[in-house]
Amino acid sequence: MINAKKIKIGNGEPFVLIAGPCVVENEKTTMKTAEVIKKITEELNIPFIFKSSYKKANRTSINSFSGIAFDKALNILSKVRKEFQVPVLTDVHDEREIEPVSHVVDVLQIPAFLCRQTDLLVAVGKTGKVINVKKGQFLAPDDMMHVIKKIESTKNNKIWLTERGTTFGYHNLVVDMRSLQIMKKFGYPVIMDATHAVQLPSKGNESGGEREYIPALAKAAVAVGIDGLFLEVHPDPAKALSDAASQLPLESLKELLITVKQIDEIVKNEK
Repeated sequence: MINAKKIKIGNGEPFVLIAGPCVVENEKTTMKTAEVIKKITEELNIPFIFKSSYKKANRTSINSFSGIAFDKALNILSKVRKEFQVPVLTDVHDEREIEPVSHVVDVLQIPAFLCRQTDLLVAVGKTGKVINVKKGQFLAPDDMMHVIKKIESTKNNKIWLTERGTTFGYHNLVVDMRSLQIMKKFGYPVIMDATHAVQLPSKGNESGGEREYIPALAKAAVAVGIDGLFLEVHPDPAKALSDAASQLPLESLKELLITVKQIDEIVKNEK
């Protein structure tokens, strides 16, 4: 069991929701989304970790939105953490940013495309923070053991593993549900990212997506017995500045969580 603040994740505990807008666009959208998700999760008694990226380094086009000013984005994440009293997760892309970011958030995330970067993994491990690693689209689940060992070399065992789909031909991803069970054998909490898994990567000048399949992937993963569910959620996905085609509408979140919680309870009560 690897905890984030008071939230327990793993070892048969009820699933944890990691959710929020893809990237910090502005304070209003970020705070509104956090407020609504906090209200829903409190009502449903679901542990909640807020997620939003202070910037997006991996963009399809040079013209794609990558984020607002670094300090401003961190201040907004800090405000979410304090005002709503929830743990905060964000991804890091550069070793130079790890130290300031680690003072603001509770969980540092390694993006999928960077999951083999040894120096970056060692640097985040040394912070002592919880580290969530997205499995690369190009990796088999067994390969994540090498990623784990890099972080463990720093004496940090606070590791989470997240599935987000595997490259399937050009501009498409698939999710092999077996990978969730395979990664569980490493002894660390396993999370399903049901929103990035519906992306259509680099389709034209930006990534596309098929958000209509988010509920199916989320329900299937929870039925496998995951420890956490990762969802990028936005009040108006069509106007989102990043991953517009693959974020879940905020208005659809509660209905999905009600079903997901029922499945989670059935699966974990059987054990």
